[in-house]
Amino acid sequence: MAYNKSELVSKIAQKANLTKAQAEDAVNAFEDVLVESLKSGEGLRLTGILTASRVERAARKGRNPRTREVIDIPAGYGVKLTPGSLLKKAVSEQE
Repeated sequence: MAYNKSELVSKIAQKANLTKAQAEDAVNAFEDVLVESLKSGEGLRLTGILTASRVERAARKGRNPRTREVIDIPAGYGVKLTPGSLLKKAVSEQE
């Protein structure tokens, strides 16, 4: 099951013994830090959990699936998420 933002806030509030408002402030602050760091090209590392980094994408040719017309896709940026060791271990364990 995947959590949406409000469910995540509720879980964090419960686990950390915080109010939902405090947990929502913490989640919002994390979002801000993540977005700002990726926007500036720095990336973010939560040791053992994940690493988020901004990657460059080269300009390339693409094809419009509806018309089959060849189009130019401009260069841009993407986000690369790499799982950390704790996350990999948690996913690979049998219950």
